[in-house]
Amino acid sequence: MFNKAKLNYYSLILMDIQMSIMNGYKASRRIRDLKDGNKSQIPIVAMTANAFEEDKKMALASGMNDHVAKPIDMNVLLPTIMKYM
Repeated sequence: MFNKAKLNYYSLILMDIQMSIMNGYKASRRIRDLKDGNKSQIPIVAMTANAFEEDKKMALASGMNDHVAKPIDMNVLLPTIMKYM
């Protein structure tokens, strides 16, 4: 969906880690590997129940910019989004 979108249609991706077809780590790596340099640099923030330090490291290693643990705390999520907007 993101790959087919017009340039700048999306400003940021909130990425779940546990998805049915492709996990968030693989999806993030695919986005980072896109030939379109503008799209490949979109900010990606993990939003996941995987909240251990190891999970945060895996998110960053897969190309995500940040990590927000569930349950979502708006006092954490909003400043994180604003950091990349």
